[in-house]
Amino acid sequence: MSEFDPVAVARRVLAVEADALGQLSASLGEPFVKAVQLLANASGRVVCTGIGKSGHVGRKIASTLASTGTPALFVHAGEAGHGDLGMIGAGDVVLALSKSGENREFADIIAYAKRFHVPLVAITAAPESALGAAADIVLKLPEAPEAADALNAPTTSTTLQIALGDALAVALLERRGFTPTDFRVFHPGGKLGAMLRSVADLMHGPDELPLVGPGETMSEAIVVMSNKRFGCVGVCEADGRLVGIITDGDLRRHIADLLSHTAGEVMTRSPTVVTATMLAGEALALMSDPPPAKTVLFVVEDHRPVGILHVHDLLRAGVV
Repeated sequence: MSEFDPVAVARRVLAVEADALGQLSASLGEPFVKAVQLLANASGRVVCTGIGKSGHVGRKIASTLASTGTPALFVHAGEAGHGDLGMIGAGDVVLALSKSGENREFADIIAYAKRFHVPLVAITAAPESALGAAADIVLKLPEAPEAADALNAPTTSTTLQIALGDALAVALLERRGFTPTDFRVFHPGGKLGAMLRSVADLMHGPDELPLVGPGETMSEAIVVMSNKRFGCVGVCEADGRLVGIITDGDLRRHIADLLSHTAGEVMTRSPTVVTATMLAGEALALMSDPPPAKTVLFVVEDHRPVGILHVHDLLRAGVV
């Protein structure tokens, strides 16, 4: 008996499933386009349904759709006939998942959809099955072997269902123009939520801004820099436009005769800035790229400072 090699098994499983995903990608066509159009134009929700492993996948797809701008919910096919059919309403679209398409638990949902003219989209490997025959649109899974072929345990087929669900969700969000700001509404928690917060949520306001004019002496600029505690001072023209910034690095570069200069002579021109509507994650990226790394960014509107953002603000918010 040869020695068991778990890595070899894992690679075989991934190769089988990767090949199946390639077949699925190659098979996509008009039915997928029609399914996206149907789901996008629905005035109600996408009602995902399934049983067994397909039911678990259906619940995941409903969650992904709902979090990316497509109203969706999950109805267990086995519970539908015991009152949960009432969760399916006018304007909804049913998205049913079953490899074989012959689960008897779908009978109530199919009958309900036909009676009340609720469109039905089926994700199945058997278009000729009871589910496939009843569906308005069939998204056919390729005839690919399960990863544990001898047992026929749902592996490859559920991977294909998940991938097809993700494809539908992404196609729908791109069709709708769903933005990171929209996404943040549904993901306020965790690091993802922090990355999607706006600069306006985290910045210090106008009263805390360290600002001087270009003609002010460096001794005056240093006083402002010390009092405001951001480690920098912005330089603004008389009309309020930000034209430069003075940081610790600028002080070191002019240390020999620093106090003989004005702020306008020492400042670094055209500093990197952000707007209040930018995402915190975008602001973090600007702090490190292009180099050198920055710890502070002025927040501007029409080239005039309205706030200031420190890297510590991003740390406290959990962005970093």
